[in-house]
Amino acid sequence: MSEDEYWFCLKHHTVEGRDGCKNADRLGPYPSAAAASRALETVQERNEEWDNDPAWNDDDPDSSDGPVDGTRSS
Repeated sequence: MSEDEYWFCLKHHTVEGRDGCKNADRLGPYPSAAAASRALETVQERNEEWDNDPAWNDDDPDSSDGPVDGTRSS
């Protein structure tokens, strides 16, 4: 791990270095303090991307918990 890593503390809503709160309460590591400060925005953006990803449509009635490639066994 690099010493130039930063985390976003979900408990305190602050950017922390390596010696911050426990990892269960943090997002990261991020390569810069600026990136860590945007952690919640990044999470929201990724969630929206994944929610709109046509490869993952949980609302499709024909979807199954089968293989990722969409094949089904007979």
